[in-house]
Amino acid sequence: MKKVSIIVPCYNQAAYLDSCLQSVINQSYNDWECIVINDGSTDNTEQVANAWCAKDSRFGYMYQVNSGVSKARNTAIQASKGIYILPLDADDKIHSNYVQWIVDAFDKNINLTLVYGNAVFFENKKGNWDLPNYNLSRLAQSNIIYNTAAYKKKDWEVHKGYDESMIKGLEDWDFWIRLLQHNGEVYKIPEVCFYYRIRRNSRNHSISSESYHDIFEYLNKKHMDFFITHLGTHTALVKKNTRLMKENESLRISKKNAFRILKNALNPFYKTKLQ
Repeated sequence: MKKVSIIVPCYNQAAYLDSCLQSVINQSYNDWECIVINDGSTDNTEQVANAWCAKDSRFGYMYQVNSGVSKARNTAIQASKGIYILPLDADDKIHSNYVQWIVDAFDKNINLTLVYGNAVFFENKKGNWDLPNYNLSRLAQSNIIYNTAAYKKKDWEVHKGYDESMIKGLEDWDFWIRLLQHNGEVYKIPEVCFYYRIRRNSRNHSISSESYHDIFEYLNKKHMDFFITHLGTHTALVKKNTRLMKENESLRISKKNAFRILKNALNPFYKTKLQ
């Protein structure tokens, strides 16, 4: 069997950790390890994690001074023993067959780079997460793959892991771009694999517009060639925006909506993974 390493960073999410780890221990595929890494929490994350370690030796626990989710994932992945890596946030859950489906997919196609599946929301928002089908152009427009997708540890090593300077968010989008931009193969499992908890005080909900601007500016510079290849130049985007605004004049669009169209045309990266 091929070991899968499930990586669970946790920062003050002890209240949700039992639910998350229960979904891990429920896996139909048995050859996994789960590393919970405490990112400097001030709640009882350590006690909850250690209780699971005592229950099943496949669980492991690590601690780091608060440094952000990218550093936490990288530290735990470095210590992991699996062939495949599956990140999982401490407030989310996975289907009991997800790890089995991941291994099956990689077994059937050794050229696969990334495996994920359908997803649903729960808690403050419920229902299916309408994820668009993957291609590089769509990935250039927005983060269309959630962070709980599986990849090979050797690919994480080649691409030097998650960018630890990205402490404000969208570090998974950056990693997917680096992982896939040279035609990496992606497979989407046609089953619900991932349960995404929507909390009002989650990191993605609390990111300010100023922080998003900073993130997009950083990504624009870091992946300029990728974005130009798949989205075109700013000149082309401005022309597209002008046409859209003219088409909407007859609808008497508001200044606010006109600005929104302009912003999206000049910087299509304002679409985030949250729907």
